[in-house]
Amino acid sequence: MTGRRVLILIPHPDDEVVGCAIAARRARADGATLWGLYLTTGIPSRDLLWPWQRRGYEVRVERRRREAAIAANAIGISPVGFRDWPSRTLKTHLDEASALIDVAVRDRAIDEIWTPAWEGAHQDHDAANCLASLLRERLRIVEYAEYNLAGGQVHSQVFADANGSEQILDLTPAESQFKRELLALYRSERSNLRHIRTERESLRPLARYDYGAAPHTGPLFWQRFQWVPFRHPRVDFDRPETVRETLAAWARGSNN
Repeated sequence: MTGRRVLILIPHPDDEVVGCAIAARRARADGATLWGLYLTTGIPSRDLLWPWQRRGYEVRVERRRREAAIAANAIGISPVGFRDWPSRTLKTHLDEASALIDVAVRDRAIDEIWTPAWEGAHQDHDAANCLASLLRERLRIVEYAEYNLAGGQVHSQVFADANGSEQILDLTPAESQFKRELLALYRSERSNLRHIRTERESLRPLARYDYGAAPHTGPLFWQRFQWVPFRHPRVDFDRPETVRETLAAWARGSNN
């Protein structure tokens, strides 16, 4: 992590805290300037919510953005935009997202991009990783681990496929406490963030991925509850194979 002007790709408001809050804070203390691009609302589309939740959809989105703004201010990240795309739909907005990233890179003279790892934590995380990969010949790209289900166990801030290039940040007690406080700012996501640990953060140069291949063997993290026999707002029922096919096809087309 040597960038002086860093753009953090944030698929959902809270990923910046989960994956790289302390790394960002340390980078800022070292003189770096950081921006964050929030690529979705972090909330499933209105039609996927329970019927009684739909009337309050805009309120939910606004609450999440307020939480993100408070967290960004605490870390030292300047937001450059909040997209209105619902969670789980980034794969359908890849061209638009790529154009937004290009504009941010150009207008702010970005020299390094941080993105969630390709680890099957959430399909939007993986889509962001794919988006960042297109810029690897122009910029330094760093990926940050969030969580995965490699080996059938939940791992937090550990890469599913360590390759020796990882930079492991061992958090001080004060940093761990700060990260816990940041996580608590996202009150709307409290139940979803309980598995996040605060002893370390892990980052590395973006690895080269085949976006048509699974990030690890076995079920992915976001597949854990696909056995539920009815449509639940908290469960992503998209098939990972279909998502990967979409990302791989887009990456091939964009590289040609």
